[in-house]
Amino acid sequence: MHIPDAFIPIWQGAIYWIIALVFIAISLKWAKNEMSEEKLPMVAVLAAGIFALQSFNLPVSMGTSGHLVGGALAAIVLGSPLAAIFIMTLVLIVQGVLFGDGGITVMGANIINMGVIGGFVGFYSFRGLMVAIRNMPVAAFTAAWLACLIPALACAVEMYFAGTFPLMEGLVAMGIYHAIIGFIEGFVTVAAIYLIISVRPDLIDTGIKTPKGIAAP
Repeated sequence: MHIPDAFIPIWQGAIYWIIALVFIAISLKWAKNEMSEEKLPMVAVLAAGIFALQSFNLPVSMGTSGHLVGGALAAIVLGSPLAAIFIMTLVLIVQGVLFGDGGITVMGANIINMGVIGGFVGFYSFRGLMVAIRNMPVAAFTAAWLACLIPALACAVEMYFAGTFPLMEGLVAMGIYHAIIGFIEGFVTVAAIYLIISVRPDLIDTGIKTPKGIAAP
C-alpha cells in the first residue's frame, strides 16, 4: 500500500500533502494534550509494532504492495483516530526517509490512506459495533479488517486519478489482496488488545476495560 515516488504526479502529491498536513497538525495537538507519561511508552510500542508489521510486504500487481496497516489498533488502544494519524506519520517518515519504503513526494497520500482513513474507519467502526453488539473481539476484528481494506481501495482510486493504472483492475487487485490480509490484521488486533488489557487495562482509553469474556481486574 506504500505508494512509491513517480506513481502520482507532483501536483497531485502536493494536494495530498496539504490535506495530510492539516490532519498531522490536528494529531500533534492531540499528542500535546493527551500524551501523558503513561501513554508515551504505549505510543512507542505501538509505533515499533506497526513498523514491524508493515515490514512484511507482499507484491501486488501493477507495482504496489500489500501489508498489514495497524491504524485501527493504534486508534482503538489510544482512544482516538488522531492517535493513528500521529503514529502512522512517524512510521511512514522513518520508512520513507531511512528505508525507501514509500515515496517522499507521495507521502501525503500514504499518510491519508493509512493514517487518516485507516484511523477514522477503524476507530468509528469499532465504536459503532461496540454500541450495537457489545462484543469486543467481533468489533475489533471487523474494524481492523475494514481499516485494512478501505485504505487499499482509496489507494487504487488515487492511482486511477494519477493515471498509473485502470480503476477496476486496481480495485480488484488491491481489494482482493487486502481483504485477505485484513483477516490477519483482524486477528492481530484482537490478540494485541486482549494482551494489553490483561497486563495493563489502565493504559487503554477505549471504554472497554472489561470487554465481554474478560473479568474486571
